[in-house]
Amino acid sequence: MNPAEAVLEICRERGWMLACAESCTGGMIAAALTDMPGASDVFDRGFVTYSNRAKLAMLGVADAAIAAHGAVSEPVAAAMARGARDRAGVAVALAVTGVAGPGGSGAKPEGLVCFGWALPDGRVATETVAFGPRGRAAVRAAARDYALSVLAARLTALPGP
Repeated sequence: MNPAEAVLEICRERGWMLACAESCTGGMIAAALTDMPGASDVFDRGFVTYSNRAKLAMLGVADAAIAAHGAVSEPVAAAMARGARDRAGVAVALAVTGVAGPGGSGAKPEGLVCFGWALPDGRVATETVAFGPRGRAAVRAAARDYALSVLAARLTALPGP
């Protein structure tokens, strides 16, 4: 079972609705989820918030968080996940923000991606992964797959409702 199928199945079994907030993946996570038949049972919506302005307007990310940490940071990924969960009114949300490339900076090189997972128990988990300079398409695909795989594992570890 691929990661998108696993996430959908866990959410379906437990009665949880799901949303996602994406920056560097530009909708690839939503596409992976909605490629699966019956996804509408549990997938509510996806927010593609590529610009900082969109993160503020659509997800309620605080301008101060972006100013203090940058858009590619765990605090912003956490705020994106919380914002997606709260604005969609769902139990589960995931968020991705990163540098797909080409380019980047010394502090935030190509392939650096921050993840946020807002879970049904109220917790928000974050993680940063350095995928390396694989090229734009490979970084985006790796971020999509990682976000969904980790979400499946985190949801599996939770008790059902």
